[in-house]
Amino acid sequence: MAENSRGGNGPTDELVLAGVDTTKPSVARVYDMMLGGKDHYEVDREFYRRTMEIEPNAPLLAQVLRRWLIRVVRYLTTTAKVDQFLDCGSGLPTAENTHQVAQRINPEATVVYVDNDPMVIAHGRALLEENDHTHVVAADLRYPDDLFAHPVVSRSLDFDRPIALMQCATIHHVEDDENPRELMARYIELLPSGSYVLLSHFCDPDDGSEVSALAKAMEANLRSAIGRGRCRTPAEIESYLTGLEILEPGLVPVGDWWPEGPRLTPVMPIDFIGWGAVGRKP
Repeated sequence: MAENSRGGNGPTDELVLAGVDTTKPSVARVYDMMLGGKDHYEVDREFYRRTMEIEPNAPLLAQVLRRWLIRVVRYLTTTAKVDQFLDCGSGLPTAENTHQVAQRINPEATVVYVDNDPMVIAHGRALLEENDHTHVVAADLRYPDDLFAHPVVSRSLDFDRPIALMQCATIHHVEDDENPRELMARYIELLPSGSYVLLSHFCDPDDGSEVSALAKAMEANLRSAIGRGRCRTPAEIESYLTGLEILEPGLVPVGDWWPEGPRLTPVMPIDFIGWGAVGRKP
């Protein structure tokens, strides 16, 4: 890993990891920025500034999505007794990653992170040096058969036992012509019985509301800067979980999925952009 590619000062625009494209924003780097991280470049900061002009509360979306992930992983590790996690599109290592949450409860829990961003892979490999139960795979989540056949995945996970598949804020970056419904159906088909699927996705109610207007503006910003990204309706998102037993409270804004306490802040349109659900394969 390149010196100073992580840490207090973050990467500089002159210091670029091999393979990192700094000509357009990176989803992983911008998400890291919204969580308070420092692994970003000027092109990411420009996209961040444009996003903040559209919605000054945009970082709250990344934060509530991360808190949802933490709650679900904690539930699966404690109550469902899942000890294998396949985290697709895992993003840059930041506070409270999947392995930290799961292994705090069960030190033997295995976590395989999957991403195709060179910076994510470079930083993630540092985890291999400190944790024998954590692995990082460079792969494209749009090809589930190739991913499940990857030697690290097939060696690290026991496909005779339940696995938690995590598609957290990933499928909204899969284009319509890339068949996200069929993609998720194939993932579900490949999972062993008793497995769980975590899905969070940007939502557009498409009902003429203030929330819908915000979703459309955020989608336009994503597509302009990154070239992909869709805010989909609840019905579309729910179709990606076909064949699963959906846990209560169902597909809801992630802040409403078993919150840890009463709401202490006013409800805002941004609270209705990120939706999530957890399903169990019979």
